[in-house]
Amino acid sequence: MPPPIDRAHRALPRTLPEIRHLYGPRVHIVSTPYAMTLLARLCSPEVGQPVLNELVRRLYEDLLAHVVSAEFPLCPLNQPTRMAALHAAEARLLGDAVDPAARVVCVNIARAGTLPSQVCYETLNFLMDPSQVRQDHVFMERKTDARGRVIGVNFSGSKIGGSLEGAIVLIPDPMGATGSSMLATIRELTRKHRPAKIVAMHLIVTPEAIRAVKASRLPIEIYAVRLDRGLSAPEVLKSIPGSKAARERGLNARHYIVPGAGGVGELLNNAEK
Repeated sequence: MPPPIDRAHRALPRTLPEIRHLYGPRVHIVSTPYAMTLLARLCSPEVGQPVLNELVRRLYEDLLAHVVSAEFPLCPLNQPTRMAALHAAEARLLGDAVDPAARVVCVNIARAGTLPSQVCYETLNFLMDPSQVRQDHVFMERKTDARGRVIGVNFSGSKIGGSLEGAIVLIPDPMGATGSSMLATIRELTRKHRPAKIVAMHLIVTPEAIRAVKASRLPIEIYAVRLDRGLSAPEVLKSIPGSKAARERGLNARHYIVPGAGGVGELLNNAEK
């Protein structure tokens, strides 16, 4: 006799706790009370090492859970539990689970992305088949003009550990400010490879970064905990995010995010600049 099937965990929901916005279906602002509280603490001037790194870890573990649940492929689950010794037919888990054979590549954009990428890489090694999980590295820095404004990036190299064909590529970069680092990374990665999916994972994203990614027409899913558009006019701040997209502003004259968190790359590494 086949084992009984409990329908409770068939067709698992893939919905996200997103805020309402009009940026389109590839933008996901996952502002849960839990994550927003941790992120507010991370942004506080009173918080430094070692608390700051621990907050980044917890925030990226949480954001990764949302990305996996919404974006990763599923497969049928048919697995006995320890109770099968007493209830052979009934003590089986039947339903859906994340496909452990899916290929995933975490990309570290040094230096702000180093810890977030490592967190995602380590977490996925517990969830997936470890042989299918990899971490790659790219090295770049902001290129600025005489007034300190970001005018691009200086790309200094990469360490790509294999093919990206058909892989889910995660790029955890805490501050989605101008979008220039993210776009430069993706263009480098896709010169010779065609990933199955590319996911940008930010703690904070600006309207400017969203506009840049959308204008690039690259197939990128954007995930962020918080949308910062603090330099927008009052009437824009009262509007649904994305409804007055051209007037939304979250970057100051030197392209730092407002309200923002300060220079996160410096803070994560106890660096002066």
